[in-house]
Amino acid sequence: MKDTRHIYVLLTDTGTWFTKLIRVFTRAPMNHASIALDRELTEVFSFGRKKRNNPWVGGFVKEDMTSDMFEQASCALYCCDVDQDTYERICLHIRAFEQNKHRYTYNLLGLFGVLLNTRIPRKDAYFCTQFVASVLMQNGIPISSKPPELVTPTDLEKAHCLKPLYRGSLGVYRGGLEAARTVIARLATA
Repeated sequence: MKDTRHIYVLLTDTGTWFTKLIRVFTRAPMNHASIALDRELTEVFSFGRKKRNNPWVGGFVKEDMTSDMFEQASCALYCCDVDQDTYERICLHIRAFEQNKHRYTYNLLGLFGVLLNTRIPRKDAYFCTQFVASVLMQNGIPISSKPPELVTPTDLEKAHCLKPLYRGSLGVYRGGLEAARTVIARLATA
């Protein structure tokens, strides 16, 4: 692929009581999904809690992978190869969410739709996997034959266009990247 860029899908299990509750229904080890624009996970976006201690207040969020909640998380990181135009369209799509984040809410009702295998479309409301699937599918990346409102973390893991890169502790992954950057910086100045 000419001018190949990468979009990343990050699945996490933060161990919060809300993710444990979701796991009861999904039986999946990872129940939160995010889109990352870089392998270092500095530009990570999703739908989730807006306040650390209140899972009921949710919407579009730029996630901080250095926060305590994510530092202790288990994760699975996937990569999707895209061309430059697709990468730029996805970035613009996400920036539009970011610029209008006050409009968006968390689609808690939609989670019940997943359980019942029934679409419950709601204007300007998403849950995490719905957001990830919507952004990717609307930009030509075939994630699932299901509509975004029914996509689960397991569907993302099974997507043929997503290549697994890492599975384990998110803190260890980030620490490994930091160590690699330090070594490269030392070699560059040697």
